[in-house]
Amino acid sequence: MNSAPVAGLIGLGAMGAGMAGSLRRAGYAPRVFDIRADVARAFAQGGGTACASPAELAAACDVVVSVVVNAAQTEAVLFGEHGCAAAMKPGSVFVMCSTVDPAWSVALEARLAALGILYLDAPISGGAARAASGEMTMMTAGRPEAYAVAEPLLNAMAAKVYKLGDRAGAGSKVKVINQLLAGVHIAAAAEAMALGLREGVDPAALYEVITHSAGNSWMFENRMAHVLAGDYTPLSAVDIFVKDLGLVLDMARASKFPLPLSSTAHQMFMQASSAGFAREDDSAVIKIFPGIELPAKN
Repeated sequence: MNSAPVAGLIGLGAMGAGMAGSLRRAGYAPRVFDIRADVARAFAQGGGTACASPAELAAACDVVVSVVVNAAQTEAVLFGEHGCAAAMKPGSVFVMCSTVDPAWSVALEARLAALGILYLDAPISGGAARAASGEMTMMTAGRPEAYAVAEPLLNAMAAKVYKLGDRAGAGSKVKVINQLLAGVHIAAAAEAMALGLREGVDPAALYEVITHSAGNSWMFENRMAHVLAGDYTPLSAVDIFVKDLGLVLDMARASKFPLPLSSTAHQMFMQASSAGFAREDDSAVIKIFPGIELPAKN
């Protein structure tokens, strides 16, 4: 491989767009693909190349970074019509940034190895703002040969790149555990704010006190600000936590490990989804609580 690998990124959503921008700031001219062709073309106007398919992108790249929602979309990117697996060069690297079942990630590493493709299990965290500034976290695992090719790109996209093992799986396991905490914290934050509203406490005052007290969490501080603003524009949607907490429970179920808090939080997000809030911001889980009047949009 050349010392400066050719970079490609698939999925210019909230996280992927920022990651592609970080690659560009680091001096790469990334090839990009998104199912919204206009989004890819708009990105490329600032530098880089918009591709018409994953296969077109992959044929020219040493490293392909996939930033799609789930395992099903990753399957489509790799093995669907005009997928990139058949087009990737032997020795190139596929970097998988989605939150998925760790067992699926382990199996994917073997499937790609049979095609001569290296793989990094590399879920991400930090939100859109940190992705855009190159300050997000990557939880990675994979073979040393994969790191040897892809590590410069990882460092360009993230402030923290954790190496958690020399085989796929550990990165996804750590991300699933992170999502356990994130989902439970959002659900608990919503419950606390809902109780305050029910008891007639001024929500802005409650927010001010909690964010300067021991009960605070990053999720309370971030997500309850959305509630106070009455703005449920999805940065991370309710259905993301239906999926991710489902993965948490699936992983634990395989070893018969009890997760009572995760189970309750999952039911809360399921209730919010079935009530019509599936595509709203995940802070909309607060809308499942009866008898409260939520702040109106500013």
